Amino acid sequence: MSSSTAPQSTTAKPDSGKLNFILICIFIDMLGIGLIVPVLPLLVGQFVAGRDEQALWYGVLGSTFGVLQFLFMPALGALSDRVGRRPVLLYSMAGMALNFLVTAWAPTLFWLFMGRVIGGMSSASMSVAAAYASDISTRENRAKSFGKIGAAFGLGFICGPVLGGLLGNNNLHLPFYVAAALGAANLVYGYFMVPESLAPGQRPPFSWARLNPLAALLRLVKRKDIRGLIIVISLVTFSQMMLQSTWVLYTTFRFDWTPRDNGIAMFCVGLVSAVVQAGLLAVLIRRFGEVRLSLLGISSGAFTFLGYGLATQGWMMYALILCNVLSFAAGPALQAIVSKTTPSNQQGELMGSLQSISSLGVIVTPLIGTAILAKVSHLPAGDWRLGSHFLLCAAMQALAVLVAWHYFRTHHVHDSHGESHSANA
Repeated sequence: MSSSTAPQSTTAKPDSGKLNFILICIFIDMLGIGLIVPVLPLLVGQFVAGRDEQALWYGVLGSTFGVLQFLFMPALGALSDRVGRRPVLLYSMAGMALNFLVTAWAPTLFWLFMGRVIGGMSSASMSVAAAYASDISTRENRAKSFGKIGAAFGLGFICGPVLGGLLGNNNLHLPFYVAAALGAANLVYGYFMVPESLAPGQRPPFSWARLNPLAALLRLVKRKDIRGLIIVISLVTFSQMMLQSTWVLYTTFRFDWTPRDNGIAMFCVGLVSAVVQAGLLAVLIRRFGEVRLSLLGISSGAFTFLGYGLATQGWMMYALILCNVLSFAAGPALQAIVSKTTPSNQQGELMGSLQSISSLGVIVTPLIGTAILAKVSHLPAGDWRLGSHFLLCAAMQALAVLVAWHYFRTHHVHDSHGESHSANA
């Protein structure tokens, strides 16, 4: 049986000051993104006629963003290994601010597309932030650092969607202007406050091949030691991306929710995410280990998606969100397991490649999810078939559990506290 742990530098010391800088940047970035989530699908509806066209065009917009993200995110992650994390983060912040401004001003559907193009070309903050956290963390603390990034992400979604929902109830364009202002503030803060984390001596030589998103993804697929985990991450990511691309339209069609209602629901998502990843993650890792925690989290997600698809009342969606605690710990646990297999000077490329899976999901899942939703959008609000896309998500999560269980049975995987899980464990 092969080991999943590759030798890498263990000399890096945790730097809480630098990590706090990056967490604030991620929080502001996610706050801006959270502002627009409850209103963008409804804004698309102003340029089309009918629910089916609204769902289909929103899916196309999401897929457009995903194509550009897929092309640029791995390249930006690899580029951060060469030129440093800081300049790539600043580029991302500037691009996202411009994306929000263009979308706020958009007088036609074409300009909504242009905003999505700009956003996709500059959406590298999460992958580069993960690499930044890896730079300044020890192997033992890496899962906790990733969890804090996830918590900053969640905190952005505590405040952003609620504010966006309240603003969007009055004017669908206003949240985008506020998001643009926050993006600009993030850029200024990052320029003056965020130091570089990757020393020049740790940077690999430049290679054009490393900027090829398909090559980066192919290198990831070729890694036999983590191939099973890549399948697991892909299935989990695709189901999450389908949820994100259909949630607002689904709740609007089925429960007649307003931007305010969706803002409150996303507040609940952000709250649970922050509580788990900032407060409970270390406890859960000590209690279960990264392997068991990832299995429990993915299983929780499968049951929750099933509940989303079969819910008959809006309050059930809130209850499911609040009960889906363990799934918010699965991502950091899986990410930490994969990170430990890669040398420290290749963490940027690894995180960028992992994010390219998300980008593929953003390309494919909006087209699939919104196409399914468009087909059933004419059905009565109480018809269970309106939740067909969530039942597909539940099936993907269930398959991910099976693949992960098989992988952990056939590989030696060491948890952060040293416990080994294998076929005989």
